[in-house]
Amino acid sequence: MDVTAELIKSSLYPWGALGVVAILLLLSSTLSGPLSKVPGPWHTRWTELVSKYYWVIGQKASYIQGLHVKYGPIVRVSPREVYIADPKAVQRVFKIKNEFPKSRWYLDFVPFNETIFNTPDIAVHRRFRRLLSSPLSESGLKIFLSQIEYKIDLAIRGMEEEYKTRGAADVYKWWLFMSTDVIGELSFGESFRMLESGKINQYITDLQGVGKLASYRSAFPSLFRFSLRFRIPLPLISKAQSYTHRIRKYSTDSINRYQAIIEKEGQEGLDARPTVFTKIYKAQDEESISLADVRNNAQAYIVAGSDTTSNTLSYLVWAVCHHPEVKSRLAKELEILSDDFTYDDMRQVHLPYLEHVIDETLRRFPAVPSGLPREVPEGGAELCGHHIPAGYTVTAQNYSLHRDADAFPDPETFDPSRWETPTQAMKDAFMPFGGGSRICIRLHLAKIELRLGAARFFKAFPNATVSYLEGMKDEDMSPKLFFLVAPQGHRCLVDLHQASSSPTMHDPRA
Repeated sequence: MDVTAELIKSSLYPWGALGVVAILLLLSSTLSGPLSKVPGPWHTRWTELVSKYYWVIGQKASYIQGLHVKYGPIVRVSPREVYIADPKAVQRVFKIKNEFPKSRWYLDFVPFNETIFNTPDIAVHRRFRRLLSSPLSESGLKIFLSQIEYKIDLAIRGMEEEYKTRGAADVYKWWLFMSTDVIGELSFGESFRMLESGKINQYITDLQGVGKLASYRSAFPSLFRFSLRFRIPLPLISKAQSYTHRIRKYSTDSINRYQAIIEKEGQEGLDARPTVFTKIYKAQDEESISLADVRNNAQAYIVAGSDTTSNTLSYLVWAVCHHPEVKSRLAKELEILSDDFTYDDMRQVHLPYLEHVIDETLRRFPAVPSGLPREVPEGGAELCGHHIPAGYTVTAQNYSLHRDADAFPDPETFDPSRWETPTQAMKDAFMPFGGGSRICIRLHLAKIELRLGAARFFKAFPNATVSYLEGMKDEDMSPKLFFLVAPQGHRCLVDLHQASSSPTMHDPRA
């Protein structure tokens, strides 16, 4: 037995020694690695599992903010990623010339197809943006204003009717219907008619769930790829696939209907039924843009362009109704507008406080609160006193930038008046639509919807207050911080009180 034990011990010794050496080398490389000097929790030297945990429960943005409070403007969150909250450093990362490219994380977040949103390829992004940016510019959107106005008027009418029978209106629901119908009509030439039905259907349920499941997919991409490759039916992955397939089918069916109309009516039909993708349709032959490219980008528009605007409008209404002095001042400013005002009417008058309310909502409740990962380019970068090597990830999040106490004193307070005299520090730290060449392409559409939606609502319902009907509580509006923000209760009930008459609606399709 002693001889046998000695043989076993001697045979295992080299492997055990090698194991110890490997562990020591790993410890040495981790403790003296490129990010070893960057402040952060001890476990981030080894793993990103803690940050992934907060990511999948919808609280990573607040977790990262807590790290910034403890460790400063730069913090290590994994062996290869740092977060920064210094506005000057963030501007360097997002500057248009020589900006840091998007991380390949976006291809895990929205896999399978490259779009203007998720492609890390600068050339592909430039090609898509060149074809898509013009229709979504402020001047390019003029031809769609009557359609946008009509959808917002339908939403206001829907709120009023619901209030009469229910005693409260769920503005979260109606703003989501509105933004979904607007982006659907501008993308496909027809809306999803959510406002007409007034009901939450499977499509809306899919939109509400797809962001959460995308967080799981981006947190554990290898698991998702393994499941798909070997056809292992994991419940969460199957659910994510179902959401994705249904949304893709909505997009495909809508594109096919629009394409059939164009093929039947030719160039005249294309000119008579413009969408934000008309330029791409016209350029398919010479630009090597396929119908699949159109569908994929339209699908990205729908997912990214519905919740963002509707959630911002919901938080705007909720915050203003919680602050009577803000509501009173806003309603007073809006008295200059007639009951049936148009967007052009709004642009002809001075409405500064409305802009302040919108900016403060975007600051306090950013539609995209989470990090925007970027890859450090060749040569590395000096950020916040630390050298970050090429290929590593640098991430900034609006949730932290917008809570910079130096730029925004008392940052948790909703105070639109702070924008009456914005400082340079405020401007530097305010980035609600991203920055650089990857700034949100829907910026101008979002601003139009926010201005019209807020003005229409408080013009029609100047006495609105938060409702606590049906067990509604302020906690229902506590934000779930996935890639996009969303109220955890998925509702925002408002008591409209003495509702004035809704504006006269003129259907632009008539």
